[in-house]
Amino acid sequence: MKEDATPAYEAFRDELLSHGLLISMGVDGLYGRSGTFEHVVECLNAAIGAAGDPDEPEIMRFPPGIGSLQLEKSGYVRNFPNLPGTVASFAGSDQDHAALLVRLANGEDWTGTQRPTGVALTPAACYGVYPVIASRGRLAAGGALVDVYTWCFRHEPSIDPARMQMFRQREHVRIGSPEQVSSFRALWLGRARALVESLGLPVAIEVANDPFFGRAGRLLAANQREQSLKFELLVPIVAEGPRTACVSFNDHRDLFGRAWAIATETGDTAHTACVGFGVERLTLALFRHHGFALANWPGSVRNVLGL
Repeated sequence: MKEDATPAYEAFRDELLSHGLLISMGVDGLYGRSGTFEHVVECLNAAIGAAGDPDEPEIMRFPPGIGSLQLEKSGYVRNFPNLPGTVASFAGSDQDHAALLVRLANGEDWTGTQRPTGVALTPAACYGVYPVIASRGRLAAGGALVDVYTWCFRHEPSIDPARMQMFRQREHVRIGSPEQVSSFRALWLGRARALVESLGLPVAIEVANDPFFGRAGRLLAANQREQSLKFELLVPIVAEGPRTACVSFNDHRDLFGRAWAIATETGDTAHTACVGFGVERLTLALFRHHGFALANWPGSVRNVLGL
């Protein structure tokens, strides 16, 4: 039986809070960030961008929300019903407002007065890309390559500071033929390892699976592993706990190509792949391994980040 890592997670979280790097917001997995923390995030994000800039990807930046129908069409709700969040808002009458005020005054649940807005919180940065590419018609011979960065949400409240409910992902997304997608993922497996190792962090890359929900989800997860469709770059953030996935490499096959009717130049259903960097997780790993004072970090690491 694995040793319970809860005390280690609590201790690391408390260290981050006491140093002012994270700011408690009263909800597990929801934090504010200090200027120092954000400075490292920005430098890290720039280093990730520099690694992919030679490929000349198209730049897309999205807000932390997508249409609820887009979320459904992607298959996310079907496969991960426990993770997504949606945006609701008050849509009542004056009478409903009066009832809301009574509930607030009595300390009662007031959320029943809210209704869905048609907006969902983004679960992964790449989800905004596929409908945009699909709207353009058939791909050119070279396919599509997109650099995307956004805030994401997953309902996973935890005391582990590396498992935040709201976090940022920097992704590169490849859309094209199976050969183009395979080449892209192989390139980034080496490129991401080199980048993270240059930050002075211990790295392992392993076959993984997404946390699909339910009985059918267990079959999907097994299939994903058997076909090596997902790899994760792991870094120990809490020494006493399991290693944490800080970069993921995903081959979706034609899943999103079929969902969004994305066609290659020849009319075949496009394949897609993405490499996603968890910038908060990598930032936490840097503080864990190099200390809380940036001035004391190794010169080689500071040079990579431009600190």
